[in-house]
Amino acid sequence: MKRNKLVVVGVGHVGSYVLADAMKLGLFAEIAVIDIKKDVALGEALDQEHATALTYMSNTTVRAGDYSECADADVIICAAGPSVIPNDKDAMPDRAQLAGINAEVIRKVMTGITKYTKDAIIIMITNPLDTMVYIAENEFGYPKGRIFGTGTMLDSARLRKVIATNYNIDPKSVTGYMMGEHGHTAFPVLSRLNIQGFGEKELDRVFQGKELLSREGIKKGVVKAAFDVLNGKGWTNAGVAQAAVTLAKAVMLDERSVYPVSTTLHGQYGYEGDVALSMPCIVGRNGVEQQLEIALDAQELEWLHLSAEYIKEAIKVAGTGRNS
Repeated sequence: MKRNKLVVVGVGHVGSYVLADAMKLGLFAEIAVIDIKKDVALGEALDQEHATALTYMSNTTVRAGDYSECADADVIICAAGPSVIPNDKDAMPDRAQLAGINAEVIRKVMTGITKYTKDAIIIMITNPLDTMVYIAENEFGYPKGRIFGTGTMLDSARLRKVIATNYNIDPKSVTGYMMGEHGHTAFPVLSRLNIQGFGEKELDRVFQGKELLSREGIKKGVVKAAFDVLNGKGWTNAGVAQAAVTLAKAVMLDERSVYPVSTTLHGQYGYEGDVALSMPCIVGRNGVEQQLEIALDAQELEWLHLSAEYIKEAIKVAGTGRNS
């Protein structure tokens, strides 16, 4: 009998949060965790297993295992590898510094997964996210669309929160998203941002804000929000874990939700298989069902190309499986 199954690879700060959120989702009958530190994987699995005896928890089977667990997985969420370590409270740490280290981690993970499956949907979280997605998508012969990254989903949530806080409204009333790199070159698609239909040029007139809307100010504010968390506690995990689990739910229920996730571009914006970045995509049972190339204005296009070039540099640092 086939049971809804999730595998979480890497149960550090982020992966353990993914596991906790997935346990509460009530969607998976079975969750397996894999970590290079086998004791940590076992401890996390046992901890969550004990929690299933409490009133509001689903009786999900949870256990530690190895890559053979991937054979019958529906979804695999990869949070393996070190996260960014902040060195200077005043500096914005750069996820791309991790490109070389985590490229090798992801190649090991993908080698383990592809030994057992090329059917499961793989959702990547590992940083630098876009570079890791590019490696996973392009070096292992995995079917198109079945690997993607959480991308700018969290950046987009921060954008909506920044706008909502300025105008003192519910962030769920804000429609808007970030594109490009999951990192400091991410940019807001402000030409499409709106609050219940009121667009960028109307917001300051219609909603009384703390400050006037400024494109550069919003862009910087959203990126700074990430590093405020990072420099405060040393890592970010709650938001990105929730983004990954939201995507897993969209896959399992074939929701065909539109989210800004990271995938390799195939002709969009002039990039042909040479970069992965975030743009709106339809996410359903087959993973990324369709990439949606939205028209951008001149400034947004400039931001997009700057972001793409930055990611391409990180991809160079990571090398390719064919050349490394």
